[in-house]
Amino acid sequence: MLTVHAVNAFKDNYIWLIQAENSRKVLIVDPGDADPVFQALKHKDLEPAAILITHHHADHIGGVDALLEKYQLPVFGPAGETIPAVTHPLQASDDVNIDPDFPLFRVLDTPGHTQGHICYLVENKLFCGDTLFAGGCGRLLGGTARQLFHSLQQLKQLPGDTEVYCAHEYTAANLRFASAVEANNPALQERQEETRKLREQGQATIPSLMADELATNPFLRSHIPNIRTAAETFSDRPLDDDESVFAALRQWKDNF
Repeated sequence: MLTVHAVNAFKDNYIWLIQAENSRKVLIVDPGDADPVFQALKHKDLEPAAILITHHHADHIGGVDALLEKYQLPVFGPAGETIPAVTHPLQASDDVNIDPDFPLFRVLDTPGHTQGHICYLVENKLFCGDTLFAGGCGRLLGGTARQLFHSLQQLKQLPGDTEVYCAHEYTAANLRFASAVEANNPALQERQEETRKLREQGQATIPSLMADELATNPFLRSHIPNIRTAAETFSDRPLDDDESVFAALRQWKDNF
């Protein structure tokens, strides 16, 4: 089994270190800042084996060059985005061999937040960058609502016990918006209370489980009648399908 270590960066970013079983080797996911990674590697006595990138934004790649100055590492990243450090451009695939000490990875094409965003799936762990958040999803910063809707529909098909490792601690704010959309959802109310307690104790809310996202995340629930009604009220017009409900929710959240 793989072990995942969280490295805090900036105000609310998570950089993930995926550690191989019975090994000091780790894969570094979305290193926006090198300094906390260096500190974590030293503190935990870990050895980097590769860098995995989900998309091109600076808070996900800003530490890559400094890491490469110290370590000779392969850099895996999206084929659909221009990231100079990437040595292994990836698109959707069922069997990517990152390193011999690790299981094969599955790569998912998940455009929407950006045009070429990808996610990594290994064992039951999804490293989804800024596509899916705990209780929310990424803004449209290069992609379209249609792309992001279909990317999330793809992620919805993963098993409920899939662990969702997103890149930001946005959960409390996302659930406040979710509550505005679907105030009478008992699972959402329970999750808000759990999140409040965790944050008061300084603990992370990530990873979440896909089952919890399906039960509480409005961006995965555009097929629910009362969510459609809430989106129509916000938009002040009828919405014909789940995709248009999703687009309205994304616009609503942008201004929430």
